[in-house]
Amino acid sequence: MTRIKKFLIIVGARPNFIKVAPLLQEIAIHQNIKPVLVHTGQHYDYKMSQIFFQELAIPRPNYNLDVGSASHAAQTAKIMLTLEPIMLKEKPDLVIVIGDVNSTLAGALTAAKLQIPVAHIEAGLRSFDRTMPEEINRCLTDQISDFLFVTEPSGVKNLLKEGIPKNKIYFVGNILIDALKNAKRKAKSEKTRNAHLRRSFGGQAKILNQLKLKPKSYAVLTLHRPNNTDSPETLKKLLKIFIIIQKKMPIIFPMHPRTRQIYQRLLQHRPNKLSNLKIIEPLGYLNFIDLISQAKFVLTDSGGLQEETTYLKIPCLTLRANTERPITVTQGTNTLCGHNKNKILKTVSQIMTGKCKPGRILRFWDGQTAHRIITILDKKLYA
Repeated sequence: MTRIKKFLIIVGARPNFIKVAPLLQEIAIHQNIKPVLVHTGQHYDYKMSQIFFQELAIPRPNYNLDVGSASHAAQTAKIMLTLEPIMLKEKPDLVIVIGDVNSTLAGALTAAKLQIPVAHIEAGLRSFDRTMPEEINRCLTDQISDFLFVTEPSGVKNLLKEGIPKNKIYFVGNILIDALKNAKRKAKSEKTRNAHLRRSFGGQAKILNQLKLKPKSYAVLTLHRPNNTDSPETLKKLLKIFIIIQKKMPIIFPMHPRTRQIYQRLLQHRPNKLSNLKIIEPLGYLNFIDLISQAKFVLTDSGGLQEETTYLKIPCLTLRANTERPITVTQGTNTLCGHNKNKILKTVSQIMTGKCKPGRILRFWDGQTAHRIITILDKKLYA
């Protein structure tokens, strides 16, 4: 008789929701694996949470912890306190955590304390910047994980340098690309019967019609990391750069909720100078992919967006001094610009004149990462 394995999967923030969808689809093929989905509620409003479950056909979570916003310590502690009784009740064979948010670390710590094996998807990524909360989460999660699934070769090197045994490390590729390819397939198959997806990825997207944009006639901006959004001086510096860029073409800014209050205070001082920077509400995944896939270029501090633009071959300017995804710079379309005005404007000028980095499709960024992960877990767990 085949043994049923129970996998408790923890998600909490927007990037987790996107990546868990292909994982759950793959698990559904394996009748000997039972998933238990736990949503911590780290991201909780409709535009940052519920819409992703609807669009990506993610099943309703078995548990929703509703932890909400708090300091890093309070949020992590609250997740652990509410997770522990669930793990004791469910007695999972494995806990799966994704990425680098507080929910990731809290889930891994709780499982490790209870002697439950932990699998970390997106292991080994390093910015080497300990001022980033995400970097702390990544490093600690990797140290207590039993299965470390890596997206790019740098992750393998980082883990080996940190003393992680080689037999725990698996280079499986990027599950975010699984989600991206699934979204493109879904758009193609449903475009004739679903107005929300009509003309996506192949022609002018609905979101472009709503914003009165033409393909390749605009740039997209996202900012959400504290070292960019929580410093008025940094934002002022970036605003001066955006003022110059938006004179060349419109900038569309789907604004993260945590950025809105401080940014709008700054905009009050120079609204006329930023008339071509359009702030919009956060978008669902399908509309957002439509928007970036037809942009001229993207300005961002997001790790995932560096990967998505590389796959879509859209030029990306990363507004950070470092990246935990170096392959997007060395082999992809990403340029690390920090807050360097001259470098940002020079890169924009090169893109506008057709001299942007071409990038290439990377190894294992092929839509089969979830299959590789679940195949390994099914084979290796209790082997």
